[in-house]
Amino acid sequence: MNLPEITHQNIAQHLNKEAIIHETIAQIQKDFGMYSIEINFDGNIETAYEQLMNKLGAEITNLLAMDKNKLQSILYRIDLSEIAIKKALQLRSGTDIAENIEKVIAHEIIVRELKKVLTRNYFKNIG
Repeated sequence: MNLPEITHQNIAQHLNKEAIIHETIAQIQKDFGMYSIEINFDGNIETAYEQLMNKLGAEITNLLAMDKNKLQSILYRIDLSEIAIKKALQLRSGTDIAENIEKVIAHEIIVRELKKVLTRNYFKNIG
């Protein structure tokens, strides 16, 4: 059994599994909750990604304006480096999303948290 590879191209195939979506959202809520930031989710799997993008985008916009140190701490907790963010911005240069750094960061958070969930499940299943 090989560890699943998560890329920007194949993320959608993992986000259509209800249990994985709920675990990923729970992980995001846990990590942001450590900093007293509530990430709400209405339970609708069909719109989970859009909901997370909107909520995370709004929180990131606020943090960029008001408390960059807290944002850096959250990203550190999530294990998302500044280098990864810069690389993601470079990959999207010239696209609409590149204009919205908060959307790039939000997407990278979702991908990183999804990787954590899949990795945890992988090792739970082989152990």
